Amino acid sequence: MTINLAGGAEWAVEARGLVKQFGDNRAVDGVDLKVRAGSIYGVLGPNGAGKTTTIRMLATLLRPDAGEAKIFGWDVAQKPQIVRQLIGVTGQYASVDESLSATENLIIFSRLLGLGRAEARKKASDLLEEFGLTEAAKRPLKNFSGGMRRRLDLAASLISQPPLIFLDEPTTGLDPRTRSQMWETIRRLVNSGSTVLLTTQYLDEADQLADRIAVIDRGRVVAEGTGDELKASVGNSSLHLRVSDPAQTAAAREAVERVLQARSSVTAEAGRITAPMAEAGQVTDLLIALRSAGVELVEISVQKPTLDEVFLTITGKPEGMEASHA
Repeated sequence: MTINLAGGAEWAVEARGLVKQFGDNRAVDGVDLKVRAGSIYGVLGPNGAGKTTTIRMLATLLRPDAGEAKIFGWDVAQKPQIVRQLIGVTGQYASVDESLSATENLIIFSRLLGLGRAEARKKASDLLEEFGLTEAAKRPLKNFSGGMRRRLDLAASLISQPPLIFLDEPTTGLDPRTRSQMWETIRRLVNSGSTVLLTTQYLDEADQLADRIAVIDRGRVVAEGTGDELKASVGNSSLHLRVSDPAQTAAAREAVERVLQARSSVTAEAGRITAPMAEAGQVTDLLIALRSAGVELVEISVQKPTLDEVFLTITGKPEGMEASHA
């Protein structure tokens, strides 16, 4: 069956009031999500927040107890067979056979999806090249590194070239270099027309990749927006400067307090000054004031709140991101 997305659906995912309960545990408690087609959408949350359970409902792997969800306009409960043709799912652990080579694994997956022998072999070859695994194509998976396994798992989920890809913590346990390579692969997928919804235990990963981010806590979406919007929601940016002569600290502080109108919250010590800044445009006025006062600077910077600070403020927890299946 061919699913026609002609005209392009605006929303890849629309979820309203999703609920899932396991015994006395209400793992998902009324989640609302809207993911625009052609974007990367990040889902953050502490351990047991309900991220993976939400993904499993959207991917038709769990039936919601209440609420509704649509994938490109198709209801996940009423039309699961159609939805499954529109999605690819990559979990936290590689769903591949240890005893087979990378090529053999991809050929098997391709054949299970209905591809002929020749087509399956070509698809396997193309995916191995795309994910930088050609040299290891014939190597048994038991000799693969964690990063190679993760890339192969992602490759397997793309055999059917789905328009929507769910990535559940795709870079967990990878070294920084391999994580960076995976980020580039994810960006290429979106540039080629796919939509990606990913959960992650790395705050910087969501910050780097996601067009929009939802923070889930205790089964509910407690914040949603772009990274910059979420950062702005927890406070102003901060100004940091260092004067070349510590004796000019007092003069520099006076200029900062006057221009930024932040007398009570300016800190100054040994030539270093920190102050809250509502608008980055104030830097120009401050530089003029400092020059007029004869103050020379060694460095100056304006820093936005980090996503770590957003997460801590919103959830009231440090970034103890989950590795569970909640």
